[in-house]
Amino acid sequence: MEIKIWGCRGSLPTPGSKSVRYGGNTTCLEIRLRDESTIILDAGSGIKLLGDAIVERGSPKEVFLFLTHSHWDHLLGFPFFKPAYMPDFRINVRGGHDATKCLKKYLAHQMEPPYFPVDFELLNAEFDFRNGSPKKKQIGTAEIFPIPLNHPNGGFGYKFVEDSKTFVFLTDNELFFEHKGGLKRDDYVDLCRGADLLLHDAQYNEKEYSSMTRGWGHTTHLQAAQLAVDAGVKRFGLFHHDPSHDDDDLDTLVKECRLHIQKKEGATECFGCKEGMELKV
Repeated sequence: MEIKIWGCRGSLPTPGSKSVRYGGNTTCLEIRLRDESTIILDAGSGIKLLGDAIVERGSPKEVFLFLTHSHWDHLLGFPFFKPAYMPDFRINVRGGHDATKCLKKYLAHQMEPPYFPVDFELLNAEFDFRNGSPKKKQIGTAEIFPIPLNHPNGGFGYKFVEDSKTFVFLTDNELFFEHKGGLKRDDYVDLCRGADLLLHDAQYNEKEYSSMTRGWGHTTHLQAAQLAVDAGVKRFGLFHHDPSHDDDDLDTLVKECRLHIQKKEGATECFGCKEGMELKV
């Protein structure tokens, strides 16, 4: 698997001089499989740049768009996804077993007047919406396992397995608060166990979480780091950066996570996700 991060910011796009190194676009990842199948994770503002790149390079003409949930920051880029307007593209939209019943509704609603000038029905690409399944999916050379997120209004993360290599993506996931439909922390440890790569929500620091944001659906950087250690993850990336955290703040969070892993005698490599970063699994 080859993974490129087109957006890793949480809650709100954050452009400006203080987010240059980590980026300001909200969630969007591109996954290229060995057989050249292409999977897109979420349609945050980063999908605009990804769509432009796909059109410029002329491929692929078919993509699989997996949505984790329907909160604005994970959908707001879709109306600006250029392949959706072009008749030679096919977009297969997928999600977890609850979300996929309404995937077209979620995407179309934000394009209804008075929110957007172009109606969803005017898009020229071929769309395929199918009911999801709580069981694994096969896309190209990869098996994909939906993982319920512990987040307000629900959602799904995903585990990707190709050639015995595993990538787990858990954005918008709170480890120490109970949300309807979410799993227990020990379940997430089991699901991440031995993963080659884990990108996990690490939106808040400990002070923010204890004083205000507990129950908002996100995890602290040290909670996420401890999950990676307990699961024996090989590489762990802090994801879904808070819009109030600038580049220097994120440097500090990454440093604190590395120190925490070292103190716990963990072997996990830790880094902060950055827009434009390319990862191989």
